[in-house]
Amino acid sequence: MATKTKAKRPALLNVCQSRAETQTAIREYGDVQRELTRLETELNDAIAQLVDAQKESVDALKTKADGLLNGIQLWCETNRAEIVEPGQKTANLLTGEVAWRQNPPSVSVKGEEAVVELLRAKKLYDFIRVIEKVNKEAILNNPEAVNGVAGIKVITGKETFYVTPFEVEFSGSK
Repeated sequence: MATKTKAKRPALLNVCQSRAETQTAIREYGDVQRELTRLETELNDAIAQLVDAQKESVDALKTKADGLLNGIQLWCETNRAEIVEPGQKTANLLTGEVAWRQNPPSVSVKGEEAVVELLRAKKLYDFIRVIEKVNKEAILNNPEAVNGVAGIKVITGKETFYVTPFEVEFSGSK
C-alpha cells in the first residue's frame, strides 16, 4: 500500500529589488493582512449567527441530556449492588456502560504562610517543602559571574524581523 505524502504549500518568494518595490510590497502585505482580518470577521459573524439560530435547540437538548443523566445515575446508585460485580466499578447495561471512579485525594491549604508556621511550631518539617532554583534573572544581570560554570549557558536573544504596515484606525461616532 502506497503511503500518502503531505503536499506542502509552495512558498511564494517575492524578492524586492529596490526601496520602491519594498514599499509597495509592505503596502500589499498590509492589504493582504486586512483582507484576512475581514474574512476572519465574516466567518466569526457567520458562526455567531449559526450558534444563535440553534441556541434554543442546543439548550433544550442539554437540558434533556442532564435530566437523562440524572435519572440514569439515580437508578444506578439505587441498584449498584445488583448491577456491579463485587470488586468492580463498571456495569454493562447492554446499550452502554456506567462506571464509578474515585478521584485521587487532594489537599487544600488556606493561608499557606500561617500553616507553614504551625507546621514549624509542631516540628513537622517533612510537610514543608523548600525549593531551591537557579536565579536566571540574576544571571542575566551579571552573566560574567557564572562564566565557566558547567550547565549554565547564557543565550543571546534572537533577532526577529517584523513588518508593520501603517493603518488608520477610526474611532466610534461622536
